[in-house]
Amino acid sequence: QVQLVESGGGHVQPGGSLRLSCTAPGSRFSSSTMGWYRQAPGKQRELVASVTSGGTIRYGDSVEDRFTISRDNRKNTAWLQMDGLKPEDTAVYYCNARRSVTPVYSVWGQGTQVTVSA
Repeated sequence: QVQLVESGGGHVQPGGSLRLSCTAPGSRFSSSTMGWYRQAPGKQRELVASVTSGGTIRYGDSVEDRFTISRDNRKNTAWLQMDGLKPEDTAVYYCNARRSVTPVYSVWGQGTQVTVSA
């Protein structure tokens, strides 16, 4: 079973940057699609960015050109570099590892708070 450990959240002023990390100890990381999702109070969880095991990247419409997702399979780690942060980016950010072929799984991290305010 893949387990995920997130870090890097915090408080930043508008226009600032943060870098989130998601580490997945174990051998299944390289075959997973890694994704970052976020959930603001009163809103549904939404996709921020994802990267497949083959390197195909997808971004949510609201973050494209500001956020960058990357992964290093040797370190079992995925990152989300967030630049040009806006107050509307405030949310709990969750890392997800999923695989849609056998063995199928979807695992979530514990979440990390990102707050953008002056």
